[in-house]
Amino acid sequence: MTAEEYVVGDRLTYDDWQEALLDGLLLGQECQDCGYTTGAPKAACPRCGSRGIDAVELPLEGEVHSETTIQVPPSGFERGYQVVVVDVGDARVTGRVDDPGVEIGDDVELSEGRETESGVAAVFERV
Repeated sequence: MTAEEYVVGDRLTYDDWQEALLDGLLLGQECQDCGYTTGAPKAACPRCGSRGIDAVELPLEGEVHSETTIQVPPSGFERGYQVVVVDVGDARVTGRVDDPGVEIGDDVELSEGRETESGVAAVFERV
């Protein structure tokens, strides 16, 4: 499916974003006015405030922008998992990696959308 086929109504919702992620597609939004691209649904462009935003497909591969290892996890999560922010094209997406030791600058790609108690998480693996 394409980005537009996941959108119900005129906006990309978090539910639409999660459904696409479960199908192996990363969606973001691009502002019609300033061209800013985000990696998760927003009601308005975070840069200029425009409500003219379109759903777009993001690359599945990217570079780790930042990472951290969670040593004291919330209830229901295992200890020692890694969270990353990944540059995918012009956007950034937050996700997790199961491959320990991923570092800033490493190339990663989306391996799956994983259902968790709190929603769907983007899971990346080292390329």
